[in-house]
Amino acid sequence: MLAEKRRQVILDLLQQDGVVKLQDICNRTTSSESSIRRDFQVLEDQGQLVRIHGGAKIKQSLQRELDMLGKATQNISDKEKIAQFVATLIQDDDVLYLDAGTTTLALIPFLKGKHHLTVVTNGVEHASRLSDFNIRTFLLGGQLKNTTKAVVGVEAVRNLANFRFNKAFLGINGIHEKYGLTTPDPEEAEIKKIAIERSEKSYVLADQSKFNCVSFTKVAATNVVTIITNQLPNNIKSHFGSNTKIQEV
Repeated sequence: MLAEKRRQVILDLLQQDGVVKLQDICNRTTSSESSIRRDFQVLEDQGQLVRIHGGAKIKQSLQRELDMLGKATQNISDKEKIAQFVATLIQDDDVLYLDAGTTTLALIPFLKGKHHLTVVTNGVEHASRLSDFNIRTFLLGGQLKNTTKAVVGVEAVRNLANFRFNKAFLGINGIHEKYGLTTPDPEEAEIKKIAIERSEKSYVLADQSKFNCVSFTKVAATNVVTIITNQLPNNIKSHFGSNTKIQEV
């Protein structure tokens, strides 16, 4: 197999699983260990992976975060599929926390037909769209984060601490069996933590690209929420303990 094709195989598997084993790549590509090691070296020099003992892992950016527009163009159908399922979990008269983010934003059109909802959000665009559906909405006060259009900061945390919720629906940047739920911004992480603490049930809405990713700040362990995803990457479910609830839709 040509070197370029081997390297694409490596990158595709890293995207699915986050980690690849040297021997597995040798078997898949019918190549020698020395060839795959050279491939690992080239890809590491390009900044696309990190070599580890016996294989390689995907290179994580701990702090980089796309803006709202950039996120909105990714995995659109997956987010809508998740949102459509999540809407079935919401009952009339529920009091909800809706986190800023594009997957939670996709949920709003599916709330049509629900009665007497109350929603608290830190997403400016979320609040606007909720009002379009005549849903009783509270927008947290505080500092507006320009990239994600999320309200953060001390004032937002104080506002949020005054509420209680039947359910909280959160976005997340990374889900990892060891490092838990993570996000690049400590201020957004604090908002998510408080929302989880204040909710009877908490759900993380995440497409398959968020698994095996790690960001700068930990929000919570994976076993304190229910993770709702459109599809688990190969062999991911076995990485998590039995206490972690993952719902594929």
